[in-house]
Parts: sequence; C-alpha cells; structure tokens
Amino acid sequence: MKRSDYISWDEYFMGVSLLAAQRSKDPNTQVGACIVSGEDSAYGKNVIISTGYNGFPCGCSDDEYPWDREGEPNKTKYPYVVHAELNAILNAHGKSLIGTRIYVALFPCNECAKAIIQSGIKEVIYLNDKYSNTDATLASKRMLESAGVKLRRFYPECKKIVLDFEKGSID
Repeated sequence: MKRSDYISWDEYFMGVSLLAAQRSKDPNTQVGACIVSGEDSAYGKNVIISTGYNGFPCGCSDDEYPWDREGEPNKTKYPYVVHAELNAILNAHGKSLIGTRIYVALFPCNECAKAIIQSGIKEVIYLNDKYSNTDATLASKRMLESAGVKLRRFYPECKKIVLDFEKGSID
C-alpha cells in the first residue's frame, strides 16, 4: 500500500523555493524562486527548470557590497541586489520559459513582474503578499493581470516540511 502522507506538487515546488531562499546571505529578507514546466512543455510536466534567490550578481562579492536597508542610496543593498525571481529567470540560461509557472514566497515586485511577463511565465504562485498595498505591488498586479499571467496565492495543507540529513544518509 502506498503512502498517503506525501506532499503535493505545490508544496514540493514552494518547498524548493523556500530552500533556495536559505542560500540568500541577506540578513533581513531571504526570498527564493522556483520555475517549473507547464502542461505542454518540451521538458515534460512538473520539471524544475531553474531556481534563484535574492543576492548580488555573480562576481560582486557579498563582502564588498552593503546589506543595509537604510542610508544613502548607493550605500544600501537596493541598487545591487538581484531579486529571486529575476535570478531564477537568468539562471535558466536561455531555456524557454514560455508557459511555465514560478513559485515564490513573496509576491513579485513591479521590476520582477516585467521580467516574468517578458519571459513567458504564465502563472505566479506566491505564499505571502505582505506588501500588497504598496505602489510597486499594485503596479505589479496590474501588469501581470493585463498580460494574462495567472496569480494564485498558495495555502499549504502541511505547515512544515522537515529535511533530515541523518535520516537521508546512506552508510
């Protein structure tokens, strides 16, 4: 008899997104993204195409750039950090993202929304919308909806997924 307590595809991909976020060195906000193939994909259905997390571009040392949230514009992290969604799109290295979906913990900003639309991603599945009333998020929603990108808030059935390296190790 097969297990019945396995996680859903949505829980799996959101879990991968949250795991990717753990790679972020940002001391305040860690966001991850996971791009997954769609129904009619050449890659097959439910295949992870790319992941990303918020951090500095390759070659820009996270020891030499600021992580501050406040201060003079060029002395904060904001002009330098690449968001998780854009990193996932760029990490696909030119693979077609047409018809894919992206899983993110935090609803995408307006800049990431532009990249999502231009790359052909057709669905955004998000866990949190804590900036829902900001101008950037309102602009993001307007653009995504105008472009026909489906927006879906994810409500997990299981509240926690535990990774146990000891249980998974093979002696």
